[in-house]
Amino acid sequence: MEAVHERFLRYVKMDTTSNEANKQSPSSEGQMVLARLLAQELKDMGVTNARADEHGYVYGEIPANCEDQPSIGLIAHMDTIDAVPGRSFNPRVVQYEGGDICLNAEKDIKLSMDVFPELAQKVGKRLIVTDGTTVLGADDKAGVAEIMTACERILQEDSIRHGKICIGFTPDEEIGRGPNLFDVPGFGADFAYTVDGGAIDEIEYENFNAASCKVTVHGRNIHPGRAKNKMKNAARIVMEFNAMLPEAEKPEYTEGYEGFYHLTMVRGDEENAFAVYILRDHDRLKLEERKAFIRRTADFLNARYGEGTVEVALRDAYRNMREVLEHRMDIVERAKKALAANGVEPRCVPIRGGTDGATLSFMGLPCPNVGTGAANGLSLIHI
Repeated sequence: MEAVHERFLRYVKMDTTSNEANKQSPSSEGQMVLARLLAQELKDMGVTNARADEHGYVYGEIPANCEDQPSIGLIAHMDTIDAVPGRSFNPRVVQYEGGDICLNAEKDIKLSMDVFPELAQKVGKRLIVTDGTTVLGADDKAGVAEIMTACERILQEDSIRHGKICIGFTPDEEIGRGPNLFDVPGFGADFAYTVDGGAIDEIEYENFNAASCKVTVHGRNIHPGRAKNKMKNAARIVMEFNAMLPEAEKPEYTEGYEGFYHLTMVRGDEENAFAVYILRDHDRLKLEERKAFIRRTADFLNARYGEGTVEVALRDAYRNMREVLEHRMDIVERAKKALAANGVEPRCVPIRGGTDGATLSFMGLPCPNVGTGAANGLSLIHI
């Protein structure tokens, strides 16, 4: 049986970066290549009805070997985020003995104890790290590798009693499209768990409510020598808009259940400028208040510079799955018991982000998240 870390090292060398600009599913060819590979590996190990569909979704099932048990789904996503330039993925295993980890001596890239104090908890462990020039892909190929290895073990060990197990791998989670074409009825699970990031002892059944916001500023460019009382500098106005947002309500100043406004992009000149934000809050009413504040800020600037100067486009992304799962806490309790049975003290933490399980829960498939063992998910996982 192939060890989970060996599978992981194989998968992360494949480029499955999702591409938001491509509206097809999957949004990148690499995801389709991995989908076909996973479907074949599932078939080879004996998973029933293993298949990859035309949209890059992988499905399969292990029939029940006992009665009176629910059908449980295990889900992970195949894509990785486009957070660091570069497509040559070079993970390696290190035996960690403390201090900073040199990822790339030539480029002087390291994992610093000052920036990542949680490294102190990894002393004496073997870690898989990147070479510092790309993401590792632990989000979420760690989940993919763990589910694949679990399937192989379940099929090989008759002593493991279980109901029907449904396997699903999704594309394009990182760009918010993972559940869009997921076949919930065909999947056949009563409930499921995403295996998507987080420490090994974490169970997560609540996440941010999310919205996106694009701010567009229409200016008027006049020669600076003759600009008095005529110019409307769009670049400066978009900076003014950003300065009006609450300073303390940004990701770098928040934690736990605290929401935020996060500027992800800003571009412009005197004539035209725009900024892109994501808005997050665990409380749905507070997210609505954030959206209202965005609109009031635009209204204020339009009153100052003229109607139509500032336009905002708001779009809801996903909701807090707690709205569904607080009525199905038996699913969470089942995960707690599983961790405890394996010597792990479980803890429930809120996700400061999103997951396929959030949208799937509202699609009729209750789906909390369990951890993969990743830490600093862009660059490190311990084995």
